[in-house]
Amino acid sequence: MKIAYAEAQTGIEEKEGGPFGAVIVKEGKVIATGHNMVVKTSDPTAHAEIVAIRKACKKLDEFHLEGCIMYVTGEPCPMCFAAIHWARMHKVVYCNTKDEAAAIGFDDSLIAKIAAGDIKDPIKFEHRPSSNCKELFRKWYEDPNRILY
Repeated sequence: MKIAYAEAQTGIEEKEGGPFGAVIVKEGKVIATGHNMVVKTSDPTAHAEIVAIRKACKKLDEFHLEGCIMYVTGEPCPMCFAAIHWARMHKVVYCNTKDEAAAIGFDDSLIAKIAAGDIKDPIKFEHRPSSNCKELFRKWYEDPNRILY
């Protein structure tokens, strides 16, 4: 957790993003670190967890991080929560809670309420079925060499 803290501190000092740092460990070895870089990269997905996951996957040349533990200074937001699951992380250890993050301006409760169906999504999503798009799914699914993830 000291490494995650140091990453967050770097992000704050360099004004690259919020006070979030992450480290990914496998078999007792640090695989990757990251801190929030939303401001520096103008990328709303550049959260500490995402930055660390991308680095770890690249280093291990894998898109799954089974057996890895992530240490992070804040409870993961819904996006990071999903990415952690897609990566098949073994465990996540965090310090500050979502409520503590919300208290300083990082409130993701709207996303949770939309996902739970408690409130209407302010963003319009429109379903437009397409035979061409269905064909893409069929081609991929029927490919005996496809790589599942």
